[in-house]
Amino acid sequence: MNSLRPAALSAALSAAFPAALPAAPWDALREPAVRDLAWLLFSADLLRAQPPVGMLASAFETADELNATLDWLHALDADPLDLQRDLASARLTRLGRYAECLLGWFLQHGPAARLIAANVPLRRAGLTLGECDFLVQTQTGRRLHWELAVKCYLHAGAGRAQLADYVGPNLQDRFDLKLAHVLDHQLPLSAREEFASLGHAGPWEPQMFIKGWLFYPHGETTDDPAQIDPTHTRGWWAARSSWPAFAADHAQAWRILPRLEWLAPRRHEAGAAEAAGLAFVEAGALSERVAHQNGPTMVAAFHLDDAGRWVERSRGFIVPDDWPQKAQAFARQ
Repeated sequence: MNSLRPAALSAALSAAFPAALPAAPWDALREPAVRDLAWLLFSADLLRAQPPVGMLASAFETADELNATLDWLHALDADPLDLQRDLASARLTRLGRYAECLLGWFLQHGPAARLIAANVPLRRAGLTLGECDFLVQTQTGRRLHWELAVKCYLHAGAGRAQLADYVGPNLQDRFDLKLAHVLDHQLPLSAREEFASLGHAGPWEPQMFIKGWLFYPHGETTDDPAQIDPTHTRGWWAARSSWPAFAADHAQAWRILPRLEWLAPRRHEAGAAEAAGLAFVEAGALSERVAHQNGPTMVAAFHLDDAGRWVERSRGFIVPDDWPQKAQAFARQ
């Protein structure tokens, strides 16, 4: 049995959510971590399948599992204390580790596939060859090896359609290099001879679980490379000198997004946001806050909806004026 692929997943979601209800499964959820988990499960993949090795993971095999997961998420949203405690005990600082904890929670407690093992190291002669992110068994008995990544890349190629033009904000990561590492190193780990000695009986089907956001220069049109899923989640980026003109009429308020808020679009009850000390500011004040940042800063535009909630309208990076030239040079290395 094949897992739900994007077209089937979209059809199942359309049936689950009538037109009068929110289009995205996370829209009706209040708890940030539960919204992030829903986004991780339901948001579009960044990549198309890359056969024969790079097949795409799906959290669901059937529409029944998908609908059961929606019900489970709403129940978790109503009583998130155990999830909150688990995340707090992990002392999370990295986005990738946060995503691992969320997906691991779903595999341990959710109504679909089950976790066999996580972060399984593979060693030979005392040397670590790599680590398998998740070993998973579906309800139909398929045994899957998932490699998870959550990435935020900015397109720096001035209109080119090459995967190398998608670069990390700190210019230490590039999408083509990341994909090559996943396909050539991470996914084949579970098929190596050394892996059979670890006690996790296979064979394992390797799949990539790659989610995130891709950010494009504001006001420019860019063709996507063939490897990228055209339905992927998008944002924008703008240089500091050009951002104020764009920002002036774009939103009522802005926030700098800390790294652990880079998954689902944010939504804050107005009273809870004030109690938590969240700073919503006008565009001019935000410009002052990012003026002395050494690198790109992710920000989100918010508006107040009719229920008095701050709802994210869009997100993007404000980058130093010399960053685009450095990014293009890094893309061509």
